[in-house]
This record gives sequence, C-alpha cells and structure tokens, in this order.
Amino acid sequence: MSATDIRGMVPIIPVPFREDESIDPEGLAGLCDFAVREGVGAVCLPAYGSEFYKLSDEERLQAVRVAVEAVGGRVPVMGQSNHGSARRAAQLARANEKAGASVVSVALPRTFSYGEDDLLDFARTVGGAVGVPLLVQDWNPSGPAVGAEFCARLLEACPNFRYIKLEEPRMGPKVRAIRTRCGDAIGVLEGWGGEYMLELLPAGIVGVMPGLALIDVLQRIWNLAGAGRLAEAYEHFGRIHPWIAYSLQSMESYNYLEKDLLIRRGLLRASHPRHPRMRLDPDTMAYAEFLMGRVLDAVARLGRPA
Repeated sequence: MSATDIRGMVPIIPVPFREDESIDPEGLAGLCDFAVREGVGAVCLPAYGSEFYKLSDEERLQAVRVAVEAVGGRVPVMGQSNHGSARRAAQLARANEKAGASVVSVALPRTFSYGEDDLLDFARTVGGAVGVPLLVQDWNPSGPAVGAEFCARLLEACPNFRYIKLEEPRMGPKVRAIRTRCGDAIGVLEGWGGEYMLELLPAGIVGVMPGLALIDVLQRIWNLAGAGRLAEAYEHFGRIHPWIAYSLQSMESYNYLEKDLLIRRGLLRASHPRHPRMRLDPDTMAYAEFLMGRVLDAVARLGRPA
C-alpha cells in the first residue's frame, strides 16, 4: 500500500517494557506483526499511546526501527515525531525518515495556547524537513482543534502534507469542511480510540487511529460500515464502546489498561510499567476487569474479518 493512500485502521502500537524498564523489542515486533496480519492500513508509533513522553530520543528511534523491520514493507510505518520545539520535532522527523518511516506524524504543541499562525509555522517546519508524507495530529483537550482553513494553508505551504488526525466530539461538520476545502488532497483520520468512527464515516473520514488491542474488532466494524451493513457494525461497536470510553479517562490509565488487555488476549507476553505509573484503585480495577470480560467475549463472538 502506498504511503499516500492510507485507508482504514491505523493502530497506535504500544511500547512494551521489560522488568528493568528497557524496551522489549521482541514484544514490540510481535505487536506490529499482529496489526499487519489483521489488515490495517498502516501502523503508528511512538505516539501518546506508545508512551513517547517516557522515551529518550534514541528509544523513540529504536521503536521505529523495530516496527520497520517487523512490518517488512507490508504496510506503511508512521514515525511519530512529537516535541514541544519545532526545531527538535523536525530533527526527530528527519531521523524517523532515515530509520525507514514512510510517513512522518507530529502532534501540534498544545501545552500552551498558541495561535493558529504559530501552529501552522510549527507544522510547516516539520513537514519541510522531510520528503515523505506528513500527518498532523491535533489533540487539544482545552479547546477546539484546527480545521479547514489551517489544512488549506498548510497544504499550500507544505505539499507533502497529506493527513490530519483529529479527536474531538461532534466534528462531522469540520470533516466535511476540510473535504470541501482540500478535496482528496488531505485525508482526515479520527483518533480517540475510534469512539466517533461510526458518526464520522458518513462525513468522509478515510481512517481511524485507535489503540491496538481491539484492532481486529474495529477493522471488522470499519469493513461492515463501509459495506453499508450499519446495523451489524453498530452491534459489534456497542460491545466494545464501554471499554473504549472507560479506558480513555486519562492517557496514563489507557496505556496501562491497553497493555493489560493485550496480555489477556495472548498478544503480549508481559509488560512492566515505566515509572511513574498511575496506580488504579481497587474499584476502578474491578470495573475494568468486568469490562475486559465483556470485551473478550466480543472478540470470541467476532470470528474472522470479512
């Protein structure tokens, strides 16, 4: 599949750690292989769901190199290049491209309230540093994400800008506006665990960037919805949605629960937390265990993707 024609599921690959908190490359390679075998459009790391914020620059590159080798050209690898500095993000992007990433992904800096011109300059700096396609992620917990005007301006300034990842509620009109303004030049992907995917498919998203642990179920939902079998898609989605919503109460709890589910599914041998970790209280864990049981039942009911 071409890096400029990514469609469907693009899971964020978590980075598993050994007991000494070093990266487990064998475990990581196995997770990448599972994703490819489930028919995903691409894989992405190291992002928020990979705990990039706990990795050194060299460890981030190590994760990308492991993914590139494990995938072996079967699907594109998106090398996430997050940093609060445009200069450093551009350096990470160049390093990811050199490591074999066929797409560079970067999150807009949202620690402070930058204006749209400042965010545009940030994205243009990163995109101009590489020759591969650029994906821009905007996760803005404190307000609205960028929209059609930002995408059009960035596309004009940065020809390799190809994808925008958005993750906020009620963004159907924004997706339609981006498509109207940019046409097929920019593909919109939905994040936040895929929570809004059924709502946004009619608006024209080209894919979803969820976690990995339920990628087979989400791929099945995507295929069913794309074939017009919405009732069946919703039936599968309804079984896993409570887990998605509950696990995403915070990114740190999500990262812990995502790996726990991967272990329960037999897709990961073990993963030890890299400290600091969020210690979940007994009530939270009890309900998480209940929801995990429901999710495992949903996986058992699934069968193989169509």
